[in-house]
Amino acid sequence: MSDKADIVFLDFEASSLGKEGYPIEVAWVFASGGEETHLIKPAPSWTDWSAESEATHHLTRERLMSEGEAHDKVAKRMLDVLSGHALYATAPSWDGQWLSRLLRGAGLPRHALRLQDTDVAHESAICRILQEAGVSESECADLAKEILAQARRKDEADGEPVHRALADAKRELRVWRDVQRRAEECAKSLMPRT
Repeated sequence: MSDKADIVFLDFEASSLGKEGYPIEVAWVFASGGEETHLIKPAPSWTDWSAESEATHHLTRERLMSEGEAHDKVAKRMLDVLSGHALYATAPSWDGQWLSRLLRGAGLPRHALRLQDTDVAHESAICRILQEAGVSESECADLAKEILAQARRKDEADGEPVHRALADAKRELRVWRDVQRRAEECAKSLMPRT
């Protein structure tokens, strides 16, 4: 179970990157533990489909129609579970577009949930750790960029994203934990030795 101030990493997969693209899978992971993933059955008016996108996420429209949950049920579940939490996505403009489409398709306010860029969560965690160790705010910004760049290089070395919502959300949680570990190591190295 998670408290109301929990950080959540969220990811969508979509039918296409076109103007009429729609969400087909969503997943989220709480920093404190807990995760969910949902295949989304398209609303009747959602018909846009890209073979190129399918080749990336390997989800077929037929599978969504047979195994997916009703789009309005998924939207209501998201609202129930995620309201009041800090939501982060690696591509908030894209993921926000699909979130908005899902919420509107369910007759819910499109801004009922809001996404921020995962880098905001990463930089905030780094700066909190460094400032607790006495690093000034100006130094913190430069160190945060360096630490985040190191974590991103390690993440890239681990391979390409899977392009499945749960795997990609978990990946971002791993990066968030990694930047905190790196910030703690940096803070220790900056502390005067006695």
